[in-house]
Amino acid sequence: MGLESEAGGSESRFAADVEAITSALGHADRAAPFRSYCAGLLLPGDRKSVEPMAARVQPGRVQAAHQSLHHFVAKADWSDDTVLAAVRARVLPIIERRGAIRALIVDDTGMPKKGKHSVGVARQYCGQLGKQDNCQVAISLSAANDHASLPIAYRLYLPHAWADDPDRRAQAGVPDDVVFQTKPEIALDQLGAARAAGIKAEVALLDAGYGTDTDLRDGITALGLAYVVGIQSSTSLWPPGMQPLPPKPWSGRGRPTSAIRRDTAHQPISAKQLAIGLPKKAWKRVTWREGSNTKLASRFAAVRVRPAHRDDHRATPRPEEWCLIEWPADEPEPTKYFLSTLPANISLRALANTAKLRWRIERDYQDLKQELGLGPYEGRGWRGFHHHATLCIAAYGFLISEREAIPPSGSRSTVFIEEHRLSHSYRPRGSPDPT
Repeated sequence: MGLESEAGGSESRFAADVEAITSALGHADRAAPFRSYCAGLLLPGDRKSVEPMAARVQPGRVQAAHQSLHHFVAKADWSDDTVLAAVRARVLPIIERRGAIRALIVDDTGMPKKGKHSVGVARQYCGQLGKQDNCQVAISLSAANDHASLPIAYRLYLPHAWADDPDRRAQAGVPDDVVFQTKPEIALDQLGAARAAGIKAEVALLDAGYGTDTDLRDGITALGLAYVVGIQSSTSLWPPGMQPLPPKPWSGRGRPTSAIRRDTAHQPISAKQLAIGLPKKAWKRVTWREGSNTKLASRFAAVRVRPAHRDDHRATPRPEEWCLIEWPADEPEPTKYFLSTLPANISLRALANTAKLRWRIERDYQDLKQELGLGPYEGRGWRGFHHHATLCIAAYGFLISEREAIPPSGSRSTVFIEEHRLSHSYRPRGSPDPT
């Protein structure tokens, strides 16, 4: 396929994508700014904020284009959920050509911010920086198989300082029905909505920031999903062959007790204690997928355990599930721990492969931030924050579609969208006059 025909095909497919999603925007006059905004996200450029994108897609009328795009992303009353559903309906069938959706993957991402007026900004842990700092945090859900993944939900975490402050809520346009929720509660809502929308997956994948939440794990099970979740090395477990003591026999006086129990001689152990105590033969080298340069492999062990956290409030022990442990041969101690409700007869390789599939959401964030400008949205309001993310995901869906359309001999990263040359007189707002 020649460069010219490939460019024409990409342009026509982009136009078809825009047309397919336009109906979800509510008004036909939103089609043009939708196309321009997504094109601006896809085109090269260090800054993916509104004015530079307006200059790249419509250099002859930058000011008018800027106003149109700003209104579309920050003010226009269209539904993020409806647009994301349209993107999902168009892109997931393309992903599923290479295999059924295997997993729903939860993660969050931090966007560093200065000041205190952008919606949801607070001093909190920012994964991008690896420390506590001023940032916004959003929770997302991706649908994935072994070949690709697509974010299907995206929601800002609103700390108490925002959720409980009427003035800040009003200034940022936070909807009245948005109340404080923990990150695990938001994640469970997203998983429930995906199940209600008919998205079929065998398992939910979450890191240890979510996996240590017992209520979240129970909620995932109640949705009919298996899970593989990261846990801390300190997580308490009943090792094989052990479980809590039965309730105390009733003495005939007072109210009978129904809670299972433990005593000083009968206690659960930590995940790390379990791992250290396993025999050498329990550890197997497992290869889970091809990396960019070599096969990815490590040492794993898997043991049937019962989670022990808060089980002394229950009448029966928790069911057995897998504790998967990774201990690379060149490390002095285990590095990762997981709990999983995947079937008891699953192989160690399949269990490790499923746990490692979580890398796909990390790839989503890498592309969304580095290629499509997810992070640098400069507006302060609730609506603009979520509209910008939805449009980034729409553009990302087009990228996924293109990667499937381009033959193996072609470039996997090239997307042909017409780019116009800037006028020599164009000068971004706030920049000094070169003359």
